[in-house]
Amino acid sequence: QVELAESGGGSVQAGGSLRLSCAVSRFTPQTYCMGWFRQAPGKEREGVATIGALGDVTRTMEEDSVKGRFTISRDTADNTLYLQMDSLKPEDTAVYYCAAEPSVWYNCDTDFTYWGQGTQVTVSS
Repeated sequence: QVELAESGGGSVQAGGSLRLSCAVSRFTPQTYCMGWFRQAPGKEREGVATIGALGDVTRTMEEDSVKGRFTISRDTADNTLYLQMDSLKPEDTAVYYCAAEPSVWYNCDTDFTYWGQGTQVTVSS
Protein backbone atom coordinates (compact mmCIF):
# COMPACT_ATOMS: atom_id res chain seq x y z
CA GLN A 1 0.00 0.00 0.00
CA VAL A 2 1.34 3.42 -0.97
CA GLU A 3 2.06 5.73 1.95
CA LEU A 4 3.01 9.40 1.97
CA ALA A 5 4.11 11.20 5.12
CA GLU A 6 4.75 14.95 5.24
CA SER A 7 7.08 16.70 7.65
CA GLY A 8 8.83 20.02 8.03
CA GLY A 9 5.92 22.29 8.73
CA GLY A 10 5.98 24.87 11.49
CA SER A 11 5.66 28.53 12.35
CA VAL A 12 7.81 31.18 10.74
CA GLN A 13 7.78 34.92 10.32
CA ALA A 14 7.06 36.55 6.98
CA GLY A 15 10.10 36.48 4.75
CA GLY A 16 11.36 33.26 6.28
CA SER A 17 11.85 29.81 4.77
CA LEU A 18 10.71 26.26 5.37
CA ARG A 19 11.45 23.00 3.61
CA LEU A 20 8.69 20.42 3.52
CA SER A 21 9.47 16.76 2.99
CA CYS A 22 7.20 13.93 1.90
CA ALA A 23 8.49 10.42 2.52
CA VAL A 24 7.03 8.06 -0.05
CA SER A 25 6.68 4.32 0.46
CA ARG A 26 5.82 1.62 -2.08
CA PHE A 27 5.44 4.09 -4.97
CA THR A 28 8.06 3.54 -7.66
CA PRO A 29 6.43 3.80 -11.09
CA GLN A 30 8.52 5.11 -13.99
CA THR A 31 5.70 7.44 -14.99
CA TYR A 32 4.01 9.57 -12.36
CA CYS A 33 2.88 12.92 -11.10
CA MET A 34 3.58 14.10 -7.59
CA GLY A 35 2.54 17.35 -6.11
CA TRP A 36 2.08 19.68 -3.19
CA PHE A 37 -1.33 21.10 -2.34
CA ARG A 38 -2.55 23.34 0.45
CA GLN A 39 -5.77 24.19 2.21
CA ALA A 40 -6.22 27.35 4.23
CA PRO A 41 -9.01 27.69 6.82
CA GLY A 42 -12.34 28.28 5.12
CA LYS A 43 -10.90 27.80 1.64
CA GLU A 44 -10.81 24.99 -0.88
CA ARG A 45 -7.70 22.92 -1.40
CA GLU A 46 -5.47 24.32 -4.12
CA GLY A 47 -2.47 23.10 -6.03
CA VAL A 48 0.91 24.59 -5.24
CA ALA A 49 3.46 22.74 -7.36
CA THR A 50 3.75 19.49 -9.26
CA ILE A 51 6.45 17.35 -10.74
CA GLY A 52 5.83 14.88 -13.53
CA ALA A 53 8.32 12.20 -14.48
CA LEU A 54 8.79 9.83 -17.40
CA GLY A 55 11.86 7.88 -16.42
CA ASP A 56 14.63 10.43 -16.00
CA VAL A 57 12.72 13.22 -17.74
CA THR A 58 10.90 15.55 -15.37
CA ARG A 59 8.59 18.53 -15.75
CA THR A 60 7.79 20.87 -12.89
CA MET A 61 4.98 23.36 -12.57
CA GLU A 62 4.32 26.00 -9.92
CA GLU A 63 1.21 28.05 -9.37
CA ASP A 64 1.55 31.75 -10.14
CA SER A 65 1.16 32.71 -6.48
CA VAL A 66 4.33 30.82 -5.52
CA LYS A 67 6.48 31.14 -8.63
CA GLY A 68 9.95 32.35 -7.81
CA ARG A 69 9.45 31.55 -4.12
CA PHE A 70 8.69 27.81 -3.93
CA THR A 71 10.62 24.98 -5.57
CA ILE A 72 9.46 21.39 -5.89
CA SER A 73 11.96 18.56 -6.24
CA ARG A 74 12.24 14.83 -5.74
CA ASP A 75 15.15 12.71 -4.57
CA THR A 76 14.63 9.29 -6.15
CA ALA A 77 17.48 7.81 -4.13
CA ASP A 78 15.61 8.20 -0.86
CA ASN A 79 12.14 8.41 -2.41
CA THR A 80 11.33 11.80 -0.93
CA LEU A 81 9.44 14.76 -2.38
CA TYR A 82 10.46 18.23 -1.26
CA LEU A 83 9.00 21.72 -1.31
CA GLN A 84 11.47 24.50 -0.60
CA MET A 85 9.51 27.58 0.45
CA ASP A 86 11.28 30.94 0.57
CA SER A 87 10.05 34.49 1.09
CA LEU A 88 7.01 33.15 2.90
CA LYS A 89 3.96 35.36 3.25
CA PRO A 90 1.06 35.24 5.74
CA GLU A 91 -1.22 34.13 2.90
CA ASP A 92 0.88 30.97 2.57
CA THR A 93 -0.54 29.80 5.90
CA ALA A 94 -2.29 26.48 5.33
CA VAL A 95 -2.13 22.74 5.80
CA TYR A 96 0.18 21.39 3.10
CA TYR A 97 -0.38 17.96 1.57
CA CYS A 98 1.69 15.84 -0.78
CA ALA A 99 0.03 13.58 -3.32
CA ALA A 100 0.98 11.02 -5.95
CA GLU A 101 -0.59 9.61 -9.08
CA PRO A 102 0.92 6.91 -11.31
CA SER A 103 0.70 6.58 -15.07
CA VAL A 104 0.51 10.29 -15.94
CA TRP A 105 3.38 12.74 -16.17
CA TYR A 106 3.24 15.58 -18.69
CA ASN A 107 0.10 17.27 -17.44
CA CYS A 108 -0.28 16.87 -13.70
CA ASP A 109 -3.56 18.76 -13.64
CA THR A 110 -5.27 15.51 -12.74
CA ASP A 111 -6.97 13.73 -9.89
CA PHE A 112 -4.49 12.26 -7.42
CA THR A 113 -5.10 8.87 -5.84
CA TYR A 114 -2.61 8.87 -2.96
CA TRP A 115 -2.44 11.57 -0.27
CA GLY A 116 -0.53 12.28 2.89
CA GLN A 117 -2.04 13.50 6.15
CA GLY A 118 -0.75 17.05 5.86
CA THR A 119 1.57 19.36 7.75
CA GLN A 120 0.68 22.79 9.11
CA VAL A 121 2.54 25.87 7.92
CA THR A 122 1.88 29.13 9.74
CA VAL A 123 3.41 32.42 8.61
CA SER A 124 3.07 35.42 10.89
CA SER A 125 3.39 39.03 9.83
